[in-house]
Amino acid sequence: MNMEIDNFWVYFAARPLFWIVVTLIAFLVATWLNRKAGGTALLHPVFVAMALIISLLLLTGTDYDTYFEGAQFIHFLLGPATVALAIPLYDHMARIRKLLLPVLLSCLVGSVTAAVTALGIGLVLGGPDRLLLSLAPKSVTSPIAIGISEQIGGYPSLSAGLALLTGIIGCLLAPLVFRVLRVESQTAKGFALGLAAHGFGTAYAMQISSIAGAFAGLAMGLTGVVSSLLIPLIVRILGL
Repeated sequence: MNMEIDNFWVYFAARPLFWIVVTLIAFLVATWLNRKAGGTALLHPVFVAMALIISLLLLTGTDYDTYFEGAQFIHFLLGPATVALAIPLYDHMARIRKLLLPVLLSCLVGSVTAAVTALGIGLVLGGPDRLLLSLAPKSVTSPIAIGISEQIGGYPSLSAGLALLTGIIGCLLAPLVFRVLRVESQTAKGFALGLAAHGFGTAYAMQISSIAGAFAGLAMGLTGVVSSLLIPLIVRILGL
């Protein structure tokens, strides 16, 4: 009986449709848990879904390549989903034009601060150079963080993981920071979330309002562009 179950699992797990279904079910379960918990960022649907899928892969001994072969269609949709962020931006284009200079200045300062503080703390604590290079793009959305890490000599997979962790921490701390600083502007909240917590922050901002989501998407995109230009320069200046 056990042999039959094992054979069935090996056959079924190798089918592309299986891992797409697993991914979708994991996300639906994670979304349900997040709603039951009152929308807390600690149980962010993406984070919980990742934990569920990783646990299943470890329990079944399935390698990532097998999983990705089945779930790559969802990965393909990441591009269109990112481009779709242009829709709320277009809806609020008039407001964005009025705030163009503050937006650009905030993005520049935020990008430099995120990279310099991460590298500075790492240097003080004596971290190895390659670890620091992997840490530098932590506040950039994962696909761009991977590209920056490859360019400057870090560990791309570690950079992706650190970027996800940064997004989770950003969503957890954002409500407290807004409350302490008495930030009421949805524009400011959205832009801060997109800049500091990239994709996670943008998804969280979408729950606040459409305008917060629009500015979060704008911040995420601009931060990615600015960081890809500035981080290699900062790394060279620090001699890493």
